[in-house]
Amino acid sequence: MVGLRVDGDIEALSDEIGKREYAVYVVMTAGRFDLLVEVLCANNDHLLEVMADLRGLVGISSLEAHTYLKLTKQTYAWGIPPIRHN
Repeated sequence: MVGLRVDGDIEALSDEIGKREYAVYVVMTAGRFDLLVEVLCANNDHLLEVMADLRGLVGISSLEAHTYLKLTKQTYAWGIPPIRHN
């Protein structure tokens, strides 16, 4: 997962990053990062290439990579929870 801080057009950057093969998940966020990008890399050298590509995009002010060491839970039951009426 790569956290990106953006000083350019966040929607345009999100779209541009989403076109890249290595980007499997791109989301605009509130908080420390403007964008989170889950990247799929074959090895550390490939991750370095991906980081260089992202750094080269106009409007990216900084990025921080978070390497997954162990996956302890993954679910695909995403969606909006039901609204409770009291």
